[in-house]
Amino acid sequence: MAPQLPVVLAPDLPEVGDALGRVEAVGALTDPRDAEALLAARGDDLDRLLALAGLVRDAGLEAAGRPGVLTYSRKVFLPLTHLCRDRCHYCVFVQSPARLRAQGIAPYMSADEVLEVARGGAALGCKEALLTLGDRPEDRWPEARAWLDEHGYASTLDYVGDMARLVLRETGLLPHLNPGVLTWSEMQLLKDAAPSMGMMLETTSTRLWAEPGQAHHLSPDKEPAVRLRVLEDAGQAGVPFTTGVLLGIGETPAERVEAMLALRDSHARHGHLQEVIVQNFRAKSTTAMRHRDDLDASEHAAAVAVTRLVLGPGMRVQAPPNLADPEELALLVRAGIDDWGGISPLTPDHVNPERPWPEVEALAERCAGLGFALRERLTTHPSYLRAARDAAGGPGAQWVDDRLLPVVLAMADADGLALDDAVAGRSPEGPSPAPRAAAPAVLTSEVGDLLRAAERGPSSLDDAGYTRLLAADGADLERLTALADEVRRDRVGETVTYVVNRNLDPLLAPARLTELTEEAAALGATEVCVQGLPPVEGGAEAYLEIVRAITSVTGPHGTPVHLHAFRPAEVLDGARRAGVDVPTWLRRLREAGVGTVPGTAARILDDDVRAVLSGGTDVPVADWLASIETAHAAGLRSTATIVYGHVESPAQQVAHLRTLAGVQERTGGFTELIAMPFVPAQSPVPVDTSVPGGRPGPTLRETRALHAVARLLLDGRISHLQAAWPKLGVRGAQHVLTGGADDLGGVLLDGVLDPGAGPERGRQLTPRNLERIAAEVGRPVAQRTTLYDRVAPLVAG
Repeated sequence: MAPQLPVVLAPDLPEVGDALGRVEAVGALTDPRDAEALLAARGDDLDRLLALAGLVRDAGLEAAGRPGVLTYSRKVFLPLTHLCRDRCHYCVFVQSPARLRAQGIAPYMSADEVLEVARGGAALGCKEALLTLGDRPEDRWPEARAWLDEHGYASTLDYVGDMARLVLRETGLLPHLNPGVLTWSEMQLLKDAAPSMGMMLETTSTRLWAEPGQAHHLSPDKEPAVRLRVLEDAGQAGVPFTTGVLLGIGETPAERVEAMLALRDSHARHGHLQEVIVQNFRAKSTTAMRHRDDLDASEHAAAVAVTRLVLGPGMRVQAPPNLADPEELALLVRAGIDDWGGISPLTPDHVNPERPWPEVEALAERCAGLGFALRERLTTHPSYLRAARDAAGGPGAQWVDDRLLPVVLAMADADGLALDDAVAGRSPEGPSPAPRAAAPAVLTSEVGDLLRAAERGPSSLDDAGYTRLLAADGADLERLTALADEVRRDRVGETVTYVVNRNLDPLLAPARLTELTEEAAALGATEVCVQGLPPVEGGAEAYLEIVRAITSVTGPHGTPVHLHAFRPAEVLDGARRAGVDVPTWLRRLREAGVGTVPGTAARILDDDVRAVLSGGTDVPVADWLASIETAHAAGLRSTATIVYGHVESPAQQVAHLRTLAGVQERTGGFTELIAMPFVPAQSPVPVDTSVPGGRPGPTLRETRALHAVARLLLDGRISHLQAAWPKLGVRGAQHVLTGGADDLGGVLLDGVLDPGAGPERGRQLTPRNLERIAAEVGRPVAQRTTLYDRVAPLVAG
């Protein structure tokens, strides 16, 4: 891994020669001041810089198993719409509705038009379909909203997904989605439609976005904080993601380095950036920035080289070949690129229509003259495809949806590059339920004996038996999950339930809480959830103010909004602030309006494990259990939770479930179990995966087995098992819905007044989304209350 540079940039820059000397001495770029200085390298200094970058690139290609190989993707360009809500001052791609009408162009490409282009590309050997468009045009243009309504689409992104699936199904081209800003939930919903996605970061300069006259002024989707959040969401969603910087639009050298560092740091957290494009500005004659000079070739090469040194040998670095003059391509290769991006034999570069694509044969000749072979890749870069192929349900499986993986692998060689003779063909007919292996008619394994006993009655198994079932794999796992699903069907039926809710931050002022609750209720929410400590200076009254602020709002069915609030740690804190015992405090909360309490922060109910996962800040197991049982005694029901896949053993998982079962037998207060996989990026403390049993989250096999065991062990005690889609992802949730789960939890409304007021911004689904998720595994859906009473849905999809 490349040495980590701090983000803070100092104004006292070294001389270029001094910076080069330090990089040459250690073989890496370790100081951001040197990075900024090296952007100014020219002449002999530039030659030295390019040589350094080339060495780093070559080391990366060697490590990737393809020394001396540069790559490209053969694609067609599908501009689904030229409408956009942004107003970038250098863009010719975006058009107004009036201008499109004058050219006889509809607001969106039709499905027939999309297929015509895609089929033409497939006939010419293309394997990628790049779907690109403006950001959420329906938010600005009534014409866009009207077209979507007329064609039955809730949003432009719904249309993007539909067209991507159509192209994949009918032509076999692999979609790469570039629709601009996406949330985590939107990426999750699109993962079955495309094996890769992308969005250019462009710049981290807030100045270029906030100041009138600058390149991104009046473009809401170009706010750097928004685009950086997209990078984080893509990493957490497990999407092989393409991004990059756009140079020459008014940014300073310091801002260029800041953008490089931001990309490096995001990738260090998630490992998801499959390539970084270093794109040079080209002025367009019809734009506000038409008088700005194009980025100089030497300046571009220096920036490519510095990007290579900052990002290290493991990153794929791209420069678009059509944005450089032919004689400049050698300079870019020397600067450390290893990929040319997408090149089309059929469609122009609609973003830079004045710059035609080079002929692949001519580009290959140029590469050969520089000592490199040119190979075609797929839209998913080889390392991610190999990781998904080899994962066998492990952590690498996240990179490509299991429904797409066979289609992509059929077009790839053993190294993950495109097969020379691969031809795009028809893909499987749409999404399929979670795959299941055929269970053998006769099970002779130890697991088979346990499953036969569980079929006679889940209560017949002891903890050792359930611990053994957690290791089930292959046909045993399929039989286990099928049995869990049969038990689910017998207990609660086929319907998948959900609640319309919103999570809110306890640090918000009471008046703001009321305002946001009113908005949530207007959107159909029946529940508001609050977790976390309120301001200390507010004392115990701060808790009661939160309760009054939220429960003063009438919900969509004429009753107060249900408040689901205060975990055991907060209950204990509130009692301490109030100077009363826990039973008294819980009675006060209930009388004030709290409806139920979250049984979260349970993690694993083992003090040693909890100490590792929280750094010693979790309340002891005895206190957690006492708080929950006291809440139940006070008439406050709760959820039950487990967080699995970190340092705990299977036996500790079973012991946790058995403890919950014991509480339920005594109190009957749990409404549901929420089983949540450990997500390292969301952990409050770093977890050492080198310790015995330590691992960076569970495999899909472990997730499926644990949900199935939970359904069986808790049978007759806790009726509902939630598929925690914000943690599992949409596809993971579908897998456990076929193995014992019956609920999808909350939709987690963002609202528009303050989307960041809750902890899960961007993790929002709609009832229409939930209907699709359930329908793909053959199940109906219904809206419920917090306490699992059915309600008539009042929100549109």
